[in-house]
Amino acid sequence: MLILSRRKDESVIIDGRIEIAIVDIKGDQVKLGIKAPRDVKVFRNEVFQAIEAENKAAADAPVDLPALPVNHRTDSEKYD
Repeated sequence: MLILSRRKDESVIIDGRIEIAIVDIKGDQVKLGIKAPRDVKVFRNEVFQAIEAENKAAADAPVDLPALPVNHRTDSEKYD
């Protein structure tokens, strides 16, 4: 993990297209401003972890699929 020190109104640039700025500092809270292209998803860590847990639960959930109908025609019946 890269650790940087920044002051209020300073920022860092990631990959030349994402800017993270320190907007405000009050006590033990830091307010960040993030500029990124629309295709870059930005989440708070706790939200991202919740999404990951929901996705895993959905992927692991059993699914009751209906049986597909069976076609019992012979090869000669296919062309009639």
